[in-house]
Amino acid sequence: MSRFRPQLAPTLFTIPVVLVCIALGMWQLQRLDWKRALIAQREAAVVAQPVLPPRSLAEASALEFHPVIADGVLLNDKELYLNATGPRGGAGFHVFTPLRETHGRLVFVNRGFVPINLRDPASRAAGEPSGTVHIRGLLRLPPAEKSSWFIPDNRPDLNYWFWIDLPAMATADHLDPANVAPFYIDADATPNPGGWPQGGITPLNLPNNHLQYAITWFSLAAAALVIYVVYHWRGRDWR
Repeated sequence: MSRFRPQLAPTLFTIPVVLVCIALGMWQLQRLDWKRALIAQREAAVVAQPVLPPRSLAEASALEFHPVIADGVLLNDKELYLNATGPRGGAGFHVFTPLRETHGRLVFVNRGFVPINLRDPASRAAGEPSGTVHIRGLLRLPPAEKSSWFIPDNRPDLNYWFWIDLPAMATADHLDPANVAPFYIDADATPNPGGWPQGGITPLNLPNNHLQYAITWFSLAAAALVIYVVYHWRGRDWR
């Protein structure tokens, strides 16, 4: 008769592998719930009624991706350029311009994308408005630090930025960081004169692959158990 004959070494190897795979699968299910809530929160935020820019970081933290409206004067001579890829994959920059609000505070506005050949403001002079402007867009919070080691360091000396560092940007523009808002605004897709910069570039879609990851981990746990059972199942000795 066939019988199951477990051995010590394979058992000691398989049990931790199965437990780890199950734990990782459960963790991915928790991440799935978190991601679904985050997606729902973002979807609700972007369709909310526009509000005026908040006055503090605490208020801004509750308003990320909410539409905001701001009036002020763009300091076009202080444009900063964030390395970016355009909607069609071309290389270029996001144009960050300080907006002086009517009460004096400065808010950086990501006015949108320009290709490399339009970095020079003189090449898109029609899109450099003077006087009071009306900005509508989504409120964004900057990262607390560079998100990963493979992102290059910013080069304020070249006005070439790889990640958003508002205090450093303010310093590079010779602005008082204490008078610069701790958030920025992604301008919406309202066309600028001359067509550039092109706004409405906020990435809104969040990838949600956690269910697939969970299934993968649970499948690996099941596969390890099947291999363990098959390995130890002994048939009749025909010798």
